[in-house]
Amino acid sequence: MIGTTCGHLDSSSIWVPRSIIILLLASSIAAPEIYQPALDFLYTSLRHSTIYTASTFETWWTVLIYAIVEVSYTYRFGHNPHLRLVNRKEAGSSTASSKPIPKMQRPKKRVVEGLTYIAPLLLLDLTLIKKFAGVSTHDMALSGNYDPSSLTKTIHGTFLAPTLHNFSLSSPLQIRRALPAAPPTSRELVLQLAASLFIYDTLFFGFHLILHHPFFTSVHAHHHNHWEINPQITNQLDIFERLGLVLLANFSLNIIGSHVLTRTVFVVVFVWLLVDIHSGMDLEWGYDKLLPEGWASGSKRHSMHHRVGNKYYEPFFNWWDDAYEWVCRREDQKVN
Repeated sequence: MIGTTCGHLDSSSIWVPRSIIILLLASSIAAPEIYQPALDFLYTSLRHSTIYTASTFETWWTVLIYAIVEVSYTYRFGHNPHLRLVNRKEAGSSTASSKPIPKMQRPKKRVVEGLTYIAPLLLLDLTLIKKFAGVSTHDMALSGNYDPSSLTKTIHGTFLAPTLHNFSLSSPLQIRRALPAAPPTSRELVLQLAASLFIYDTLFFGFHLILHHPFFTSVHAHHHNHWEINPQITNQLDIFERLGLVLLANFSLNIIGSHVLTRTVFVVVFVWLLVDIHSGMDLEWGYDKLLPEGWASGSKRHSMHHRVGNKYYEPFFNWWDDAYEWVCRREDQKVN
């Protein structure tokens, strides 16, 4: 068992945060009335906020959360060599070597990286009408500078049918998004969040397998171009891969009709998970330790993927990877 002296907690102490999470999730699902007053107040405040109703809110919100999470992980990576996976002689070892820290980029050096991420998303934000569950086509039409009386001929409420903003001199860009009138219940929020993460995990597993096909090697190679995985590798992506990641996340939310407030929470959890698996550290409260054993991939498993490249394609969980390996073993047995 690893002691607290190496930056890890006793294994029994993981039950403290795990118990709190279980209690919050269980009460959110079983007794949503407990949290409804707080959700009503929060959503009403957000819905009347100019910032929250802006069409570009989710892009800037994602950038802000990423900056906070990645910088905090990067700081810990640089100041705690004993936590770095590359310094562990074996899984669970507390012995750190003196391997140098990989070259890290300072924030001011990453402006181009930020712009390549933001630019295509802002283009979509400012040209396409936002279509959220619980919003009438009437409100969508108004937000997109359309005449609601002709909306049946112009606007389709489904996100699967994108609609361009009705550009004019008085409304040259899509600057506002129509939001649902009512907030979600805590039950809806938790279940939508869990379902969307599972759907994304499934879709990206397939997308990731495709990226490792020889035909797409040049696209995905940039993400594997490092000698030690670290938090900054999270966003070291080709623009095609980055857009694929964003579009799959949006699809995972939209296909189940997630509330816009669920989307806001999803960004926080999603970014945290992405940075955590790329952290290159064995953290005491990593999400793979908070979840039941065998459920999550975590930083160790994803670090192994970056080293060998031919296994562990699933980003957050293990189920599809385990099923894929089982199928591969069966195929190998048939050949032999």
